[in-house]
Amino acid sequence: MPVLRCAILACFTLLLVQCGSSGPKTWTYNFKDGKTSLLLNNQAVPQANIPHKVQLAVAAGNKIHGKPYRYGGGHAHFEDKGYDCSGTVSYVLHEAGLLNEATTSGELRRFGKNGEGKWMTVYAKDGHAFIVVAGLRLDTSNGGGRDVGPRWTTKSRTLQGFRARHPEGL
Repeated sequence: MPVLRCAILACFTLLLVQCGSSGPKTWTYNFKDGKTSLLLNNQAVPQANIPHKVQLAVAAGNKIHGKPYRYGGGHAHFEDKGYDCSGTVSYVLHEAGLLNEATTSGELRRFGKNGEGKWMTVYAKDGHAFIVVAGLRLDTSNGGGRDVGPRWTTKSRTLQGFRARHPEGL
């Protein structure tokens, strides 16, 4: 019995260490009235008062939500049958009038201004990128290491290794 109790205590301690404030930062959905979009039937529903460029970004995400994952998708042409991670982010930024051509996840690490934005934040590292628009995350990864294509989600995810960037003024 003491061995089992020690094992449970060790697991609990490990869980506390992993979840503690000193651990990796995590993106978490937090509804804020007047700022955050809602997720309804897999579509982002923005609040009425958000800036026009953010409304365009939400509409762009809604348009490609549910498309399949396609390596290189969205790079040769913004309108595509499927999208990879950086193609998804590029498409949304382009439709909002914030990006002229598709770019890679590594290049998105230098997009716009440093840090999280008030309305939109691009999270990028070498090999993956996603975007948060009006509080909702648009990502091509299901969080379990599998690429599924562009999807709005409220599920949390680690930000370890990601650089936060935002469009100026947003």
